[in-house]
Formats: sequence, C-alpha cells, structure tokens
Amino acid sequence: MLDILQSRAGADAPRKRLLFNVALFGFASGLPLALTGSTLQAWLTTAGVDLQTLGALTLVGLPYLYKFLWAPLLDRYGLGSLWRRRGWLMLTQLLLAVLLFALSGADPVHNLESIVWLVVLLALVSATQDIVVDAYRAEILSPADRGLGSGLSVAGYRVAMIVSGAGALLVADRVGFGPAFLLLAGLMAALSLGSLLAPEPVRDTPPSTALWTDFRAAVIGLLARPGIVWLAAFIALYKLGDAFAGSLSMSFFLRGQGFSLTEIGTTYKFLGMVASILGGICGGLWMPRLGLYRALLWFGVLQAVTNVGFLVLALGGKSWLGMVVVVALENFSGGMGTSVLVALMVGLCAREFTATHFALLSALASLSRVLIGPLAGDIAVVGWVEFFGVSLVLAVPGLWLLVRCRELLCTLDTAPTPPAA
Repeated sequence: MLDILQSRAGADAPRKRLLFNVALFGFASGLPLALTGSTLQAWLTTAGVDLQTLGALTLVGLPYLYKFLWAPLLDRYGLGSLWRRRGWLMLTQLLLAVLLFALSGADPVHNLESIVWLVVLLALVSATQDIVVDAYRAEILSPADRGLGSGLSVAGYRVAMIVSGAGALLVADRVGFGPAFLLLAGLMAALSLGSLLAPEPVRDTPPSTALWTDFRAAVIGLLARPGIVWLAAFIALYKLGDAFAGSLSMSFFLRGQGFSLTEIGTTYKFLGMVASILGGICGGLWMPRLGLYRALLWFGVLQAVTNVGFLVLALGGKSWLGMVVVVALENFSGGMGTSVLVALMVGLCAREFTATHFALLSALASLSRVLIGPLAGDIAVVGWVEFFGVSLVLAVPGLWLLVRCRELLCTLDTAPTPPAA
C-alpha cells in the first residue's frame, strides 16, 4: 500500500500521511463489520443455528441503515475544538473493544439472546464510527485524490476483514471463538492510538444555533442536488445482486460445499479479501482514466457476471479450485465496484454536512446488504442453484439505473476540498 503511495508523481509527505490515515481508518471501519456478518454467521452455523434464523440475524445490521438519524450530532459536536472527528473516533474504537471483550465470554448454545444484543450494540457503535470515518475521508481528500483515497480506504477496510474474517476463523478453528474475539478487542483498542495522531480536518463554517436547523439544511442541500432521486435509487441498488450472493456465501461453502473452517479461512476469506484489496486499489487508480460513469458501468457488469461462478459451483458440487477462481474474481470485481461507489458518494457530500450527507448515502448503499438477509434465507432453503440464480436477476435494476443516470454522473460537481489543520 505504501509503495503505491510513493509511486504517485508529486506526492509529498503531508499528502502521504493523509492517504495513510484514510487507509488506517478504513481498516478500523472494516474490523467490526465481519463480526456482525460472516464471522458471526460461521460462529452460529457451527453452533447449529438454522438457515432461516441466520438469514433473519442479518437484521442486526439495521443501525448501518439508520445512522443518518444521529449523524447530525457528529457534524455539530466534537470532544473539544481540536477533536471534532478524532475524539469520536477514539471513543467509538474503545467502546468497540469493550463489546468485543464481552463477546469473547459468550456461549451461542446457551446465550444466543445475549449475543444478539451484544452484536446489535456492536453494530450501533460501529455504524457511529463509520459516520466519522466517512466524514473524515470526505473532508480531508482533495478532488484529485478521491479515487485513490477511496481505493485505499476500501483496501484498509478489506485488510481488516481478513483479520476479523479469515484470521478469526483460523484462531477459532484451533482455540475457539472466545480467544479470537479477545485478540480483536485488543487490536481495536490499539487502533485508537492512530486516531490520536491523525490531523484534524478544518471546519469551514460554524454550526447554526439549532441542531434541527443543521439537519434540515443538510437534507435540503442533498435533495437540491440535480437528479438526486435517481442517484439515490442507483446507490441503493448498485450492489444488490452482489450483496444477495454474499449474504449466505459462508453458509454455502460450509453446508452446501462441505468445506472446513480452516479451508474457508485460508482460501475463501483470505484469498477473497486479498482480491478485494487489489480490486479496491485498481478501481481507485483506474477511475480517473475511465471517468466515473464508465468505471461504474464496467465494474458493475463485472460484479454481475462473476456471480455466475457461484451458480456453476452450486450445479457442479464441491471443488477447491472452483472456489479459488470464483472467490478471487467475485471479490476483485466487488472491490472495484465498492471503491468507485464510495468516490461517487464523496462527490455528492457538501463539506459543511459531510457526516450527515455520507451517512444518508451510505445508509442507502447498505440497504441491500442488511434487508436482503431474510429473503436470502427463505430462497436458500429452496436450493443453492435457485439462490444464485436470483442473485443474477437482482443485479439488473442497478445497471439499468446506471444507464438512466449517465448524464448526471458525467457532470457530477467536484468542488475543491480545503486542507487539514
């Protein structure tokens, strides 16, 4: 990652530092997500929880949808004049460490309800951290660095998911999930030191006298964007097919294909995350050359096409080589799609309302990942072939909306971003 930063022409030390911080905060943002998704799914699957319950448990991610409700508080208030972003980052990271420590002592056989509540709290605090990370990235990056910065953020995010996904599974397969969660709690506590050393973005305008006034102004400002309704629908549906296929992919490889936790940790999770990192970086580097619209189009088509690989695996039975090829291609295309989607959302944010605007937009982007779970569980019960067939159909609406939004995307405003303090 640092080699890529150093190879960029004209990169100076402050710019490298900003890009490194963006990648580091992407890592912090990604660490809890697998613990409310695939790692939780693996933990409960090995404990004997049924598919329909696993599908319903994806709803623990609802705080990621509703985070815009408290995002205005984070735009308005900080923990001191020099801690508007960094203070909230440190606080949320320490709270996440405490919750992970509590999970390390839980038993899914006897304490499933307690685990659900702990994971809901984990998602709530994680969503709050995401608000601050997204706002920090939007405020600190110049328009010229949005593509690369978004790619590096996605890369850091995916590295964290290797740690909390593949890493947690490998540790769990040997000593249990409790010690795995304990190690992650320590890592999250250590990450709070990075927030202490990061530069604080400059605030251009002071907040108004009323919180409601700020929130209303933020919403009105976003709604005033030309074609925002079409763009919002596109953001919500762009990764629908990808999210549907991934919602129960862990259970597919465990139950449908019969792979062990170690095989999944070393191949499915590790290889997949490495491919996602490369995809995120490549997407960020290629976006300026392709342009926003063409990048979204090509990466979106690749996301849809690679889901065919899962369908082939479901038809053909267990194949380690097949899993390697499908997982690598699917995650590489997904990483590219995510990086360019993040760049689009950053471009839609106004600096005075970055936390609120990005929270609203990322909530839309999370709709498919969170709400698709119960439907995915019902269809997976019918069969894995039908499940992955539906994922292909669900990729079509996002691509149609992309073509519909072509002119809007080609003319998207990218106002300059002031430097950090």
